[in-house]
Amino acid sequence: MIRVLLVDDHAVMRSGFRMILEAGGDVTVVGEAATGAEAVQQAILLQPDVICMDVQMPDMDGLEATRRIVADPAVTSAVLIVTTFDRDDYLFAALEAGASGFLLKNAGADELVSAVRVVAGGDALLAPEVTRRVIARFATTSAVPTPAPVPDGASLVTAAGVPVELTEREREVLRLLAQASSNAEIAAELFIGEATVKTHVSNLLAKLGVRDRVAAVVFAHRNGLA
Repeated sequence: MIRVLLVDDHAVMRSGFRMILEAGGDVTVVGEAATGAEAVQQAILLQPDVICMDVQMPDMDGLEATRRIVADPAVTSAVLIVTTFDRDDYLFAALEAGASGFLLKNAGADELVSAVRVVAGGDALLAPEVTRRVIARFATTSAVPTPAPVPDGASLVTAAGVPVELTEREREVLRLLAQASSNAEIAAELFIGEATVKTHVSNLLAKLGVRDRVAAVVFAHRNGLA
Protein backbone atom coordinates (compact mmCIF):
# COMPACT_ATOMS: atom_id res chain seq x y z
CA MET A 1 0.00 0.00 0.00
CA ILE A 2 1.09 3.56 -0.77
CA ARG A 3 0.88 5.61 2.43
CA VAL A 4 -0.27 9.20 1.87
CA LEU A 5 -0.41 12.33 4.01
CA LEU A 6 -2.97 14.92 2.86
CA VAL A 7 -2.14 18.58 3.52
CA ASP A 8 -4.81 21.19 2.77
CA ASP A 9 -6.47 23.87 4.87
CA HIS A 10 -9.92 22.89 3.56
CA ALA A 11 -11.37 19.82 5.31
CA VAL A 12 -13.79 19.19 2.45
CA MET A 13 -10.91 19.04 -0.02
CA ARG A 14 -9.01 16.59 2.19
CA SER A 15 -12.13 14.44 2.50
CA GLY A 16 -12.59 14.39 -1.26
CA PHE A 17 -8.97 13.48 -1.89
CA ARG A 18 -9.18 10.69 0.69
CA MET A 19 -12.23 9.17 -1.03
CA ILE A 20 -10.61 9.35 -4.47
CA LEU A 21 -7.26 7.92 -3.41
CA GLU A 22 -8.54 5.10 -1.22
CA ALA A 23 -10.98 4.00 -3.93
CA GLY A 24 -7.96 2.93 -6.00
CA GLY A 25 -7.27 0.01 -3.69
CA ASP A 26 -3.52 0.47 -3.38
CA VAL A 27 -3.45 3.80 -1.52
CA THR A 28 -4.20 4.49 2.14
CA VAL A 29 -4.35 7.93 3.75
CA VAL A 30 -2.43 7.73 7.02
CA GLY A 31 -2.87 11.32 8.13
CA GLU A 32 -4.11 14.83 7.44
CA ALA A 33 -2.78 18.32 8.14
CA ALA A 34 -4.32 21.77 7.73
CA THR A 35 -1.14 23.88 7.82
CA GLY A 36 2.44 23.64 6.64
CA ALA A 37 3.69 23.42 10.21
CA GLU A 38 1.40 20.47 10.89
CA ALA A 39 2.61 18.88 7.66
CA VAL A 40 6.23 19.00 8.81
CA GLN A 41 5.31 17.43 12.15
CA GLN A 42 3.16 14.72 10.56
CA ALA A 43 5.81 13.90 7.96
CA ILE A 44 8.32 13.19 10.72
CA LEU A 45 5.81 11.24 12.81
CA LEU A 46 4.11 9.19 10.09
CA GLN A 47 6.85 8.81 7.45
CA PRO A 48 4.35 8.60 4.53
CA ASP A 49 5.43 7.56 1.06
CA VAL A 50 3.79 10.59 -0.55
CA ILE A 51 2.65 13.95 0.78
CA CYS A 52 -0.08 15.69 -1.23
CA MET A 53 0.71 19.33 -0.42
CA ASP A 54 -1.42 22.42 -0.96
CA VAL A 55 0.41 25.74 -1.44
CA GLN A 56 -1.66 28.50 0.13
CA MET A 57 -2.23 27.70 3.82
CA PRO A 58 -2.13 29.63 7.11
CA ASP A 59 0.75 29.41 9.58
CA MET A 60 3.26 28.08 7.00
CA ASP A 61 2.65 27.69 3.28
CA GLY A 62 3.20 24.45 1.39
CA LEU A 63 6.37 25.65 -0.30
CA GLU A 64 8.17 26.32 2.97
CA ALA A 65 6.84 23.06 4.40
CA THR A 66 8.20 21.22 1.36
CA ARG A 67 11.64 22.80 1.82
CA ARG A 68 11.77 21.69 5.45
CA ILE A 69 10.53 18.18 4.74
CA VAL A 70 12.92 17.60 1.84
CA ALA A 71 15.84 19.02 3.81
CA ASP A 72 15.24 16.66 6.74
CA PRO A 73 17.43 13.56 6.25
CA ALA A 74 15.14 11.60 8.56
CA VAL A 75 12.19 12.01 6.15
CA THR A 76 12.14 10.17 2.82
CA SER A 77 8.63 11.15 1.74
CA ALA A 78 8.08 12.44 -1.79
CA VAL A 79 6.07 15.66 -2.06
CA LEU A 80 3.36 16.13 -4.68
CA ILE A 81 2.16 19.73 -4.91
CA VAL A 82 -1.60 19.88 -5.53
CA THR A 83 -2.79 23.44 -6.06
CA THR A 84 -5.59 25.47 -7.60
CA PHE A 85 -3.16 27.94 -9.15
CA ASP A 86 -1.27 27.25 -12.40
CA ARG A 87 1.36 29.86 -11.66
CA ASP A 88 4.97 29.66 -12.79
CA ASP A 89 6.22 31.14 -9.52
CA TYR A 90 4.53 28.33 -7.59
CA LEU A 91 5.78 25.70 -10.03
CA PHE A 92 9.41 26.77 -9.94
CA ALA A 93 9.45 27.45 -6.20
CA ALA A 94 7.97 24.00 -5.60
CA LEU A 95 10.54 22.24 -7.78
CA GLU A 96 13.41 24.24 -6.29
CA ALA A 97 12.11 23.29 -2.83
CA GLY A 98 12.42 19.63 -3.81
CA ALA A 99 8.87 18.64 -4.76
CA SER A 100 8.64 15.58 -6.99
CA GLY A 101 5.49 16.62 -8.82
CA PHE A 102 3.06 19.42 -9.54
CA LEU A 103 -0.65 18.82 -10.15
CA LEU A 104 -3.63 21.14 -10.44
CA LYS A 105 -6.74 20.53 -8.35
CA ASN A 106 -8.90 20.53 -11.46
CA ALA A 107 -7.20 17.32 -12.61
CA GLY A 108 -9.41 14.25 -12.88
CA ALA A 109 -9.66 11.62 -10.17
CA ASP A 110 -7.67 9.15 -12.26
CA GLU A 111 -4.92 11.75 -12.74
CA LEU A 112 -4.62 12.28 -8.99
CA VAL A 113 -4.33 8.57 -8.26
CA SER A 114 -1.86 8.12 -11.11
CA ALA A 115 0.22 11.06 -9.88
CA VAL A 116 0.49 9.57 -6.40
CA ARG A 117 1.54 6.22 -7.85
CA VAL A 118 4.16 7.83 -10.10
CA VAL A 119 5.69 9.88 -7.30
CA ALA A 120 5.59 6.93 -4.89
CA GLY A 121 7.50 4.90 -7.48
CA GLY A 122 10.39 7.34 -7.35
CA ASP A 123 9.61 9.19 -10.58
CA ALA A 124 8.90 12.88 -10.99
CA LEU A 125 5.53 13.94 -12.31
CA LEU A 126 6.46 16.32 -15.13
CA ALA A 127 4.47 16.67 -18.30
CA PRO A 128 6.52 17.69 -21.38
CA GLU A 129 5.11 21.23 -21.33
CA VAL A 130 6.08 21.60 -17.68
CA THR A 131 9.58 20.31 -18.44
CA ARG A 132 9.93 22.97 -21.13
CA ARG A 133 8.91 25.65 -18.65
CA VAL A 134 11.45 24.36 -16.13
CA ILE A 135 14.26 24.33 -18.70
CA ALA A 136 13.33 27.79 -19.95
CA ARG A 137 13.42 29.12 -16.40
CA PHE A 138 16.82 27.68 -15.61
CA ALA A 139 18.12 28.81 -19.00
CA THR A 140 17.29 32.45 -18.37
CA THR A 141 17.61 33.04 -14.64
CA SER A 142 20.81 34.69 -13.53
CA ALA A 143 20.50 32.90 -10.20
CA VAL A 144 21.44 29.60 -11.82
CA PRO A 145 24.62 29.95 -13.89
CA THR A 146 24.91 27.66 -16.89
CA PRO A 147 28.41 26.32 -17.70
CA ALA A 148 29.40 25.99 -21.33
CA PRO A 149 28.51 22.61 -22.89
CA VAL A 150 31.19 19.99 -22.49
CA PRO A 151 32.22 17.53 -25.21
CA ASP A 152 31.31 13.85 -25.02
CA GLY A 153 33.64 12.02 -22.68
CA ALA A 154 34.51 15.11 -20.65
CA SER A 155 33.48 15.50 -17.02
CA LEU A 156 30.14 17.06 -16.22
CA VAL A 157 29.81 19.34 -13.24
CA THR A 158 27.18 20.05 -10.60
CA ALA A 159 26.03 23.60 -9.81
CA ALA A 160 28.66 23.63 -7.07
CA GLY A 161 31.39 22.77 -9.58
CA VAL A 162 31.82 19.16 -8.46
CA PRO A 163 32.79 16.90 -11.42
CA VAL A 164 30.57 13.92 -12.19
CA GLU A 165 31.69 10.99 -14.34
CA LEU A 166 28.92 9.30 -16.34
CA THR A 167 29.12 6.41 -18.73
CA GLU A 168 28.05 6.99 -22.33
CA ARG A 169 24.86 5.00 -21.70
CA GLU A 170 24.09 7.13 -18.63
CA ARG A 171 24.56 10.26 -20.75
CA GLU A 172 22.11 8.89 -23.30
CA VAL A 173 19.56 8.18 -20.59
CA LEU A 174 20.09 11.65 -19.12
CA ARG A 175 19.53 13.31 -22.50
CA LEU A 176 16.25 11.43 -22.87
CA LEU A 177 15.21 12.30 -19.32
CA ALA A 178 15.75 15.95 -20.22
CA GLN A 179 13.25 15.48 -23.06
CA ALA A 180 10.63 14.29 -20.52
CA SER A 181 10.79 10.73 -21.83
CA SER A 182 9.22 8.03 -19.69
CA ASN A 183 11.05 4.83 -18.77
CA ALA A 184 9.09 3.00 -21.48
CA GLU A 185 10.04 5.61 -24.09
CA ILE A 186 13.69 5.50 -23.06
CA ALA A 187 13.67 1.71 -23.26
CA ALA A 188 12.21 1.83 -26.78
CA GLU A 189 14.67 4.49 -27.93
CA LEU A 190 17.73 2.64 -26.62
CA PHE A 191 16.45 -0.91 -27.32
CA ILE A 192 16.82 -2.00 -23.70
CA GLY A 193 14.39 -3.25 -21.06
CA GLU A 194 12.50 -0.97 -18.69
CA ALA A 195 14.16 -2.65 -15.72
CA THR A 196 17.53 -1.69 -17.18
CA VAL A 197 16.34 1.89 -17.64
CA LYS A 198 15.26 2.04 -13.99
CA THR A 199 18.72 0.85 -12.97
CA HIS A 200 20.39 3.52 -15.11
CA VAL A 201 18.10 6.23 -13.72
CA SER A 202 18.80 5.14 -10.14
CA ASN A 203 22.54 5.17 -10.82
CA LEU A 204 22.25 8.61 -12.42
CA LEU A 205 20.41 10.11 -9.48
CA ALA A 206 22.96 8.63 -7.09
CA LYS A 207 25.93 9.96 -9.07
CA LEU A 208 24.37 13.40 -9.47
CA GLY A 209 23.40 13.51 -5.81
CA VAL A 210 19.80 14.48 -6.59
CA ARG A 211 16.41 13.19 -5.42
CA ASP A 212 14.49 12.88 -8.66
CA ARG A 213 14.16 13.49 -12.40
CA VAL A 214 13.34 17.16 -11.97
CA ALA A 215 16.79 17.87 -10.58
CA ALA A 216 18.32 15.61 -13.25
CA VAL A 217 16.67 17.72 -15.97
CA VAL A 218 18.17 20.86 -14.45
CA PHE A 219 21.59 19.18 -14.31
CA ALA A 220 21.29 18.13 -17.95
CA HIS A 221 20.48 21.67 -19.01
CA ARG A 222 23.35 23.15 -17.02
CA ASN A 223 25.72 20.83 -18.84
CA GLY A 224 24.38 21.35 -22.34
CA LEU A 225 22.71 17.93 -22.57
CA ALA A 226 19.07 19.09 -22.67
